[in-house]
Amino acid sequence: MSPNHHLDDATLLSYSAGALPAALAVVASAHLERCTTCRARLLDADQIGGVLMQQQRVDLPSEEARVAMLARLDVEPALEPPAPPVDVVAEADPDRLPSALHPWFGHSLRALRWRRVAPGVQRILARDISGGDLMLLRIAPGSKLPLHSHRGNELTMILDGAYDDMLGHFGPGDVADLDGETNHQPVTSPGVPCICVAATDAPLKFSGWVARTLQPLFGF
Repeated sequence: MSPNHHLDDATLLSYSAGALPAALAVVASAHLERCTTCRARLLDADQIGGVLMQQQRVDLPSEEARVAMLARLDVEPALEPPAPPVDVVAEADPDRLPSALHPWFGHSLRALRWRRVAPGVQRILARDISGGDLMLLRIAPGSKLPLHSHRGNELTMILDGAYDDMLGHFGPGDVADLDGETNHQPVTSPGVPCICVAATDAPLKFSGWVARTLQPLFGF
């Protein structure tokens, strides 16, 4: 099934330029593996980036450097940036994680070892990643998370299960691309746990005093 919620245009441009923080780029890559719509939009972003680079003024190379560059072009094939992989196996096997997550969490959902951080909430935090926090979350069905906003940016992709909030219904493959202006309260769907991968470049900002008091314990 094709995702219904996609990456923001600004996120795709930053991803194309290699300017997206590492933690956020992992989630963006995972979504691109599953989403043909965003892969097509990424090609447009790559073209826009190429035009912007051509419009920038650059210093002309010396004659010696120009001759050396032309000589390399004669013997080296032109290389294009690699496109995000399409994980066909993951699409056919719901237990298989997107390949972008493998370095951080392994290959299989069943093999994950969860840590309880709050009632109904389990988490696995990626280690040694720059540019924010990267985590897997497993939230019990029918749970209501605390109302919160964001001090920075958040990317969350649903791997299994679903949740609803003011932005709509989010199911497998969907990505929530949120900034500091978003204030929401996800409620997971009944039936099965909601499993998602989330990246933030700043801590969340909870609205209720109880959630704010417990936030340091949960690590969000």
